[in-house]
Amino acid sequence: MADIRPFLCIRPKEGEADKIAALPYDVYSREEAKEEVKGKPLSFLNIDRAETQFADTVDTYAPEVYQKAHDMLWDMVEQGHFVQEKTPCYYVYELTMEGRVQTGITACASIDDYQNQVIKKHENTRADKEQDRINHVNICDAQTGPILLAYRSNEVINEVVDRAKKNEPLYDFTAEDGVRHRVFLIDKEADLMAVQNAFSGIGEIYIADGHHRAASAVKVGLLRREKHPDYTGEEEFNYFLSVLFPHDQLMIMDYNRVVKDLSGMTEEEFLTKMQELFEVQEAGKAAIAPQEKGVFTMFLNDCWYRCKIKEADLSEDPVEGLDVSILQNILLSPVLGIGDPKTDKRIDFVGGIRGLEELERRVHTDSAAAFAMYPTSIEELFAVADAKRLMPPKSTWFEPKLRSGLFIHALSEGYVGK
Repeated sequence: MADIRPFLCIRPKEGEADKIAALPYDVYSREEAKEEVKGKPLSFLNIDRAETQFADTVDTYAPEVYQKAHDMLWDMVEQGHFVQEKTPCYYVYELTMEGRVQTGITACASIDDYQNQVIKKHENTRADKEQDRINHVNICDAQTGPILLAYRSNEVINEVVDRAKKNEPLYDFTAEDGVRHRVFLIDKEADLMAVQNAFSGIGEIYIADGHHRAASAVKVGLLRREKHPDYTGEEEFNYFLSVLFPHDQLMIMDYNRVVKDLSGMTEEEFLTKMQELFEVQEAGKAAIAPQEKGVFTMFLNDCWYRCKIKEADLSEDPVEGLDVSILQNILLSPVLGIGDPKTDKRIDFVGGIRGLEELERRVHTDSAAAFAMYPTSIEELFAVADAKRLMPPKSTWFEPKLRSGLFIHALSEGYVGK
């Protein structure tokens, strides 16, 4: 059963949350991050991507970069930009994007639950990306970017959350991208116990977004266990920072594909091949998104097409039945020769947040065709994780993104980083 605990949070002082909160480190390239932090000395991106404080000649993963992140974090704490809660608490974290609200609980999850697969994953991780965050967390002595976890909605937790949201928020601000962020405190003993007990009755928690951050946090905890063989399991390094959302509040957006060439075929030849493999209808020049599972749309030669997967190619298998899997197995691999989408330079992926216009732009500039996918559902994600399987790369795109810097989980007692 899941061990989801309140914690001694370090968080922005009143009036500075909007200046500190930043999008996750991995949505920016180095150049974009450097541009983003200009004129924003309190932005947490300065800490998450501390290479922005150095000349471009300094390697992103150099030891001095991680040490700089540590020093900036704890200098901000020392200067009073952050405060620490006196007792362990949960936090309600509400995000509103384009009128749609999703509300989660910020807490700490157990590395043992990750190890024992109570907390389930659906993606593989890359060793180099893991090592970066291992270094960042270990040297900063803190977790600063929460992992987005999902669970099947629970009435008891919902009631506590609804009650907390009737109070005044700790923070209430709208970020530059238009997403509104509100944070509420859960500190009453009865509510703390109710939430913890409710989670202890839940047998499956799912990583929705943040696989590399989760794996890195767990590995830091295991490294510290090796250094402290007399550990009790209660130490902070046994837990990692998370925001947990009920499944019915999460939105997964489409994760679309563009291909750089048609493997030697003309556009006419490729369209003929598509018509052999799928039920294809010309839709005209106006952008069209797929409206149901089993359907994707294609932009080719300045025209949109509606493409339906044939009944014989559908599958009940939790992985092979995903639309992204079917596209890969029927078209991208056998027809275009894109065998491994993780490494093949002839395919690129476009998050749904960028819209269909981005797919058109790519085809007009550097690609031959684009495929707009119907979003993977949260139920499909759960089914893959429950089967202990992995999704194809770039199957899910979650929006809105959790902000870094709103909640910090120190791995040692007190302000150890000073």
